[in-house]
Amino acid sequence: MRFLTALIALLLLAAPGAQAHVAQAPDAQPGWGAEPWVLVLLALSAALYLVGGARLWLRARAGRPRLLRQAGLFAGGWLTLVAALASPLDGLGVQLFSAHMLQHELLMIVAAPLLVMGRPLAVWIWALPCRDTVGAALHHPAVRLPWQWLTLPLVSWLLHAVALWAWHAPLLFEGALADSTMHGWQHTSFLASALLFWWAVLGDGRDRPQRGGAMLYLFTTMLHTGALGALLTWSAVIWYPSYIATAGLYGFDALEDQQLGGLIMWIPGALAYLIAGLALAGHWLRGRKPAPLGIR
Repeated sequence: MRFLTALIALLLLAAPGAQAHVAQAPDAQPGWGAEPWVLVLLALSAALYLVGGARLWLRARAGRPRLLRQAGLFAGGWLTLVAALASPLDGLGVQLFSAHMLQHELLMIVAAPLLVMGRPLAVWIWALPCRDTVGAALHHPAVRLPWQWLTLPLVSWLLHAVALWAWHAPLLFEGALADSTMHGWQHTSFLASALLFWWAVLGDGRDRPQRGGAMLYLFTTMLHTGALGALLTWSAVIWYPSYIATAGLYGFDALEDQQLGGLIMWIPGALAYLIAGLALAGHWLRGRKPAPLGIR
């Protein structure tokens, strides 16, 4: 059943990214809002968690403290999704590259690990009235085998790296700024690949890497994301000309805006992977089973 619950989780968590961007004029005042179906999916994921959590609460007396911790982590990740996809930050990302980078970092290094550590998988399954039927239907090899392949640590690491570097290529990035559907798929691929990555490193799947592997995936991801941030920071060339006309609205020129965006990717991103690695190492040094950041 783990592959089933993980599949449902990925669909519910990653789907709000698709077409979350609301098209607007370049000089429009950013505001709250997203596509209606995005808001529906966000509400649905929260409602399922509340219903499933209430049912588990009634059954798991000894495990209630753990359920509360996990609910808090899930709430933090869910609120981060709202901030990234439905707050004025989304519209501001059309006008400032640095805001766009902040949005992406919220999705990949804040929302994704918090959601994984919040363990919504079993909770959502418990909310379904026909969970046994759904489980039997999705336990077919045509679904199970691809999912097992996607969640292999090396595969998820590679997918996350490819998504990050490919979407920051000027041609694709500029295309996403010009087309709301493409922009939505950009966000979806960032969030989905980040969920797969953090699931492989922090989750409870049987294919999770051992101690050395987890540290290697975190360290190499810190290196390549930092390298991209450094390239953006130190480049003397504007990568994304679309921001030339709008960065000035906020007192930046486009190159300064790009440098700030690169720093946001470089420094907070590196710190997130470093903190995760230190937290895992701390548990290992204390002789515990390497459960994800002590929330089992």
